[in-house]
Amino acid sequence: MCFELDSVPPIPLIRGAAVSHEDLVLEARDGNRFAAFAAKPDERGDVGVVILPDVRGLYRFYEELALRFAERGIAAVAFDYFGRTAGIAKRGDDFDYMDHVSQTTPEGVQADAGAAVEYLRANGARSIVTVGFCFGGRHSWLAAAGGHGLAGAIGFYGRPGVGGDGTPGPTQRAAELQAPILALQAGADQNITPEDNAAFEAALTAAGVEHELTTYEGAPHSFFDRRQEQFAAQSEDAWSRVLGSIERWATQR
Repeated sequence: MCFELDSVPPIPLIRGAAVSHEDLVLEARDGNRFAAFAAKPDERGDVGVVILPDVRGLYRFYEELALRFAERGIAAVAFDYFGRTAGIAKRGDDFDYMDHVSQTTPEGVQADAGAAVEYLRANGARSIVTVGFCFGGRHSWLAAAGGHGLAGAIGFYGRPGVGGDGTPGPTQRAAELQAPILALQAGADQNITPEDNAAFEAALTAAGVEHELTTYEGAPHSFFDRRQEQFAAQSEDAWSRVLGSIERWATQR
């Protein structure tokens, strides 16, 4: 499990920011219809973010994260992974997400991510970045090989190597990645080792992919959570790197 359902992003709310938000149903090119949540600044800009949640799919944490981006002038769409198997209706806390995670495919996740990218482009975004967490961190990096024309791809504590289902990860597909990579990893992650991160960084370097990989020593998986006050400094640093990377990549487009 990644975040608890009552977790919230450790990002200050900007009170009085002119933003709007809405629940969406998007459709991927393969016909899949899936739930999403959009937040955008009232003053339209040209930068957008696609948020790839953890294994639980779309829930409050990621809706709040989309709002925090919008407050800072960045349009954001967070999307759900389970339209193909669970439909588009709101779900309760007892949702058996792992049964649905096992039915996802890299191709399906990228088709849905592509629809979110297209939504942002249709609404004026010129420079688009993916930001993902855990399961979504891995797929955020893989989105750089998805033909979406991204400005960059950011992942928090994603698994970079071969997946549990044997599918190649960002490390194995480094030569296919067509956008800069930011990796924000947890030093005390029980499932992602220092060797995993070193192999990812070596593969990115060998492939000539612009990248930054930061490991927060002692921080656990899912440290980016306001409830984990002891990791507030690491969370603040990670958020600063996210915003800095998005701004830098946007100017390179």
